[in-house]
Amino acid sequence: MQTNTLTNRYPDSDLQEFKAIILNKMAVAKEEFEALTASLSNNNPNGTDDTGGAYHSIDDGAATLEKETIHQMAARQKKFIEQLDAALARIGNKTYGICRATGKLIEKQRLMAVPHTTLCMEAKLRQN
Repeated sequence: MQTNTLTNRYPDSDLQEFKAIILNKMAVAKEEFEALTASLSNNNPNGTDDTGGAYHSIDDGAATLEKETIHQMAARQKKFIEQLDAALARIGNKTYGICRATGKLIEKQRLMAVPHTTLCMEAKLRQN
């Protein structure tokens, strides 16, 4: 049974609680993103520039793999920050916590654990 989403929403006090959680996660995520992007701009953080030529090609391969891994981690972190931004926008327009698939309220425990989610567990399980 789908209810009217205008009356089926979290009260402002809960929205403020969720906002605080999201802002905290956002600060941590931005810090991690900055650290990842900074490590990408460092040429050789391990200080092995003077390593002998015998291991040079192995080091190059390892460095390339590490750089690709860091790049992927930074991309995931950027996406997470964007999702948190979108959650803040939903708080602003008071649609936060409403499942986009069912129109039902997403369980509070789920929002506490995954504050950027847009699906209730029922919809998420149907998705898989």
